[in-house]
Amino acid sequence: MKKSLENISGEDGRYSPQALKFVYEGLGYTGKKMADEPKHVSGQSLCKGLKELAVEKWGRLAMLVLNTWGVKNTRDLGEIVFSLIKHKWMSAQPTDSIEDFNDVYDFKAVFKDQFKF
Repeated sequence: MKKSLENISGEDGRYSPQALKFVYEGLGYTGKKMADEPKHVSGQSLCKGLKELAVEKWGRLAMLVLNTWGVKNTRDLGEIVFSLIKHKWMSAQPTDSIEDFNDVYDFKAVFKDQFKF
């Protein structure tokens, strides 16, 4: 039996359960957007899908919400993904790496600077 996202979050201690739920939800969101492409979602594609989902859900509050949950950059998204892979919530291809999530985009640029007042 799989551990709950709350248990995984509690054991890890870096990210809130909401962050894990968001990343898991974002995988489905991104997969639907890629309907014509292969089933595998790369780290870069997942980061872009999570960015779209965050802006769709929270608009200019997206960075604040993610930061509150412990997510401050795309590497954090990768850390969550690989934790979910370890606990059988997601799967990976042999070519997938945590480095796929390094510096995919800058949080401030995509979640703050894009909004003009």
